[in-house]
Amino acid sequence: MIYVFGLLLVAVVAITFLFSKRPGSAGVPAGQRLPLFAAPLAVSTLNGAANLHPHCTIAQHNPGALNVCLLVKQAPLVLGFFVTSSSGCEQAVTALQRVSHQLPAGEVQFAAVAVNSDHHDALQAVRAHHWTIPVAYDVDGRVGDAYGVAVCPIFELARRGGTVASRLIGEHWDSAATLGPQVRALVAGSGQAG
Repeated sequence: MIYVFGLLLVAVVAITFLFSKRPGSAGVPAGQRLPLFAAPLAVSTLNGAANLHPHCTIAQHNPGALNVCLLVKQAPLVLGFFVTSSSGCEQAVTALQRVSHQLPAGEVQFAAVAVNSDHHDALQAVRAHHWTIPVAYDVDGRVGDAYGVAVCPIFELARRGGTVASRLIGEHWDSAATLGPQVRALVAGSGQAG
């Protein structure tokens, strides 16, 4: 009886993902544009939910927020998604941090978003791991929903302007040794990652 129930549950979940109109756990596919957002940075005093329709000018930007629109205007972007309750996902952000130190400043932008996290937990993760890349928190999951994040970690590698070159999913990418070559390929303009 338990086996049948388990099989039925798996079938329902699979059908739901197949016929859902919203993005699945695969993130944003290559060739698509990143959904724009501005979300409070963990190290700021800004509180609240993310804005999915941010202004894309420095003059209207709140420095306490991570604004993806502004980042992709400057350079390619590597955007990681994680949850604070997963050490594996946090390890992937540490890998992102390490890769950020391997490239010249400004050559590529790096940022991460703690999905379904409150300010306190995101800040605690930043401090515990000594991350210096921008880390925002997505208190109600609206950014995670816009990106179709149902698993972590997910990295979206986008060209300058915001078109996704590739996405990297899972804990295989939780080291600088595996993540670094993908980021360097993005910077080189090949866009061949994955």
